[in-house]
Amino acid sequence: MNKEEHFLRNRFLELANNAYSRNIYTNTDFLNLNEQNILHQMKQEFPSVHITLTGGNDFAERKIAIFSPPEIYYELSVPIVMLEIAPINSQFAEKLTHRDYLGAILNLGIQRSKIGDLMLFENKTILFCMEDIASYIQEQLFRIRHTQVQIRQILDDFQQFRPALVEKRGTISNVRLDSLIALAFGTSRSSIITFIQSGKVFVNGKLITSNGYTPKEKDIISVRGKGRFQFGSVLGQTKKGRNLVSIYLYQ
Repeated sequence: MNKEEHFLRNRFLELANNAYSRNIYTNTDFLNLNEQNILHQMKQEFPSVHITLTGGNDFAERKIAIFSPPEIYYELSVPIVMLEIAPINSQFAEKLTHRDYLGAILNLGIQRSKIGDLMLFENKTILFCMEDIASYIQEQLFRIRHTQVQIRQILDDFQQFRPALVEKRGTISNVRLDSLIALAFGTSRSSIITFIQSGKVFVNGKLITSNGYTPKEKDIISVRGKGRFQFGSVLGQTKKGRNLVSIYLYQ
C-alpha cells in the first residue's frame, strides 16, 4: 500500500466515523475508478453508515461518496453543481476537446478531485464540479485556447443531459461480462479475459476480475485502454436461444 492509498483509506474512515458519531452527512470529493474500488473494498471496516455514490448524473464515471448515519432527520443537499460552458461567439469558436476544457480548468489551480465528468456537445459543454469551486470557475475561466467562453450554472434536472452515446445491438450466448465487452469493442471473448484478470475492468467503479460476472441492466462498464459503455437490456432471444442485447457506447 502506497502513501496515497493509505491517506485515502484513513480519509474514508474519518468521514464514515464522523457521519456515524455526529449523526451528519459527510462526503468526499470526486473519486476516480481506482479510488471508488478502494472504497468498495473497505465497506466492512466502516461503522453502520449508508454509502451513496453519485456523479450528479446516472452516466457519470467520476463520483463522490456520501456517508449517512442510520437515522438522520434532515435532507441532504448533494454538493455538486452543474455548469454550462459555451463559446461567446460559436461561429468563430475552435473545435475544443475534452483535454482542452479540462486543461483550462486545472490551469486555474483547481485540484482534479474537485472536477467530475465533462459532457461535450456541439455548442456547449456540461461540467459537474464540487459546489465550493463553482463560483471560482465562473469568475476565472474566460478563455479556452483562443476561444472566449461564458459560463452559467444550470439549476434544472441533472438527468436531462446525457453524454454522446451510440447504441449497439448484438447476440451473445450468455449475459456475462466478457461477452458484453467483446460485443462492445468488436473483439473475441478470449482476448478480453486478459483485460479482466489484469485489473483493467470496472463495473460501476468496482474492480471486477471474474470474466463470468453477470452485469445488471444500466451498469456502467469501464475498460482501461478501450473505453466505457452502459449495458442497456436483454431485448429477447433468437430462435437458437442466444440473447439479443443492447449496449450504449460512450463517444
